[in-house]
Amino acid sequence: MARLRLSLAVFSSCLVLFASGVFSQSTFTFINQCSYPVWPGLLTGGGPSLPTTGFLLDSSDPTTVSIPASWSGNLWGRTLCSTDANGQFTCATGDCGSGTIECCGNGPASPITLFEITLDGPNGYDSYDVSLVNGFNVPMNVVTQGGNGNCGTVGCPTDINAECPAELQVIGNGGGVVGCMSACEAFGGPTYCCNGPGKCSTCGPTSYSEFFKSACPLAYSYACDGGPTSCDSPTYTITFCP
Repeated sequence: MARLRLSLAVFSSCLVLFASGVFSQSTFTFINQCSYPVWPGLLTGGGPSLPTTGFLLDSSDPTTVSIPASWSGNLWGRTLCSTDANGQFTCATGDCGSGTIECCGNGPASPITLFEITLDGPNGYDSYDVSLVNGFNVPMNVVTQGGNGNCGTVGCPTDINAECPAELQVIGNGGGVVGCMSACEAFGGPTYCCNGPGKCSTCGPTSYSEFFKSACPLAYSYACDGGPTSCDSPTYTITFCP
């Protein structure tokens, strides 16, 4: 049996156990090309914990995170973040409610541009996608390097906030549009959420999902839109505002 080394790290009062050792890992490199800071958040859905669950990503400081084998989870960007006089850290979009830069196992608030990935699936390949099912907050592209399979780019490089329909807009404290809700988030119901009888057999695209798909054809636009990309790449580059 392979032996693991357990390294213990504490980030912003969030206790993180990270298993490392002889098992293969993937490398996620985060790059911020936005004109503003982005705070990536990371949520483990299955497999070992990560060495971090959230951090500041400046435009001049790419960050690389080692992701353990057989990990699955979600990655996203938080924007317009600040710390108040009581030391509570919050973000206008993508906030995970932990009160710190580390998300500590919490998921993001919608609307959110979401990267979903499962490493080392049943066929030995990773499956991944960028989803707008829960809306959009920041442009994002994901590119692989090396590997085999259908190793395509996924993402939403377009700033949908600039074109978001009025009924889907999320307005920030400064009065500008900071996020664009999905129709499911905004209105609910089986027509937009595909959660009624028959689900995907009876739920098709709407004018709202077509808006997202037209702007970002390489991202999921609603719950029943296509399937994930399958690849065994060891390296992923996640770029905000590509």
